[in-house]
Amino acid sequence: MSARVLGSGAGTASAAARTASSVDVDADRASSPAEAAVLAVDPAALARTTRSRRALGAFRLAIAVVEIVALIANYQYVLEFPLFASVNFFSYFTIQSAMLAVVVLLVAAVFALTQHRDPPVLAAFRTIVTVYLLVSGIVFGLIAVQASTRDYRLEVPWSDTLLHFVVPVLALVAWTVDAVIAVNPPVPWATIGLVLVFPAGWLVYTLIRGADIGWYPYFFLDAGQVGGYLGVAVYCVLVLLIFVGITSVLVGVHRRLALRGVRRRVAAQNRATEDSGAAAEVEA
Repeated sequence: MSARVLGSGAGTASAAARTASSVDVDADRASSPAEAAVLAVDPAALARTTRSRRALGAFRLAIAVVEIVALIANYQYVLEFPLFASVNFFSYFTIQSAMLAVVVLLVAAVFALTQHRDPPVLAAFRTIVTVYLLVSGIVFGLIAVQASTRDYRLEVPWSDTLLHFVVPVLALVAWTVDAVIAVNPPVPWATIGLVLVFPAGWLVYTLIRGADIGWYPYFFLDAGQVGGYLGVAVYCVLVLLIFVGITSVLVGVHRRLALRGVRRRVAAQNRATEDSGAAAEVEA
């Protein structure tokens, strides 16, 4: 009887070891790490993860509310300038990315509040939106620096502070918390390319519209202000590098934390298997 119990425990431990090995091999598959993590987690850990995700869902919802308040307040602010066209307001990358962020944050909040993990595609969208918000803040900072060197006044209402600084930081915190919880699939490397799709379309629209009406949302897109189209190209390449750089860092960090989370859960499963085998041996 004792020999049979020991053999069963050894076989289970061997299977667990194979599971750990397969997790390493499948780390590049979007769904495998998350599935392995859920299977390897014990009830107590699952309960902790559920509580953490519900708190994260509430946080995501709060960020979306702050973003909505900032958008409304900023729109009311620009309406105080009679010569400012409303269509120009919605032509800013900051505004468009903020509206996109609201949608993604609300969807992510629902999943965090009701599901054990997010769909694989949502991880990429959350990362992309986080990058957009961060880049908006960085570009706004560059504009503020240029304002000081070009001797023109730049007003920063509280709504702009929320849009360009507060919300990006909050979004990064939410993204980081999700990565640390490590129950969602790792963000695919393809996200680095996908993050450029929307900005590229926005840039084409902005340059065509700007040439037609003589207005650009950002000074560095106006060839007349940056020494010609070469100057515009230089600034665009700089922003491109910022997009790629931030996305690369976030994707790398998320994948590393996701894999570490899977290994941690598999190790916990192995320990539980060993403990149950030892207990069975003692009883025998």
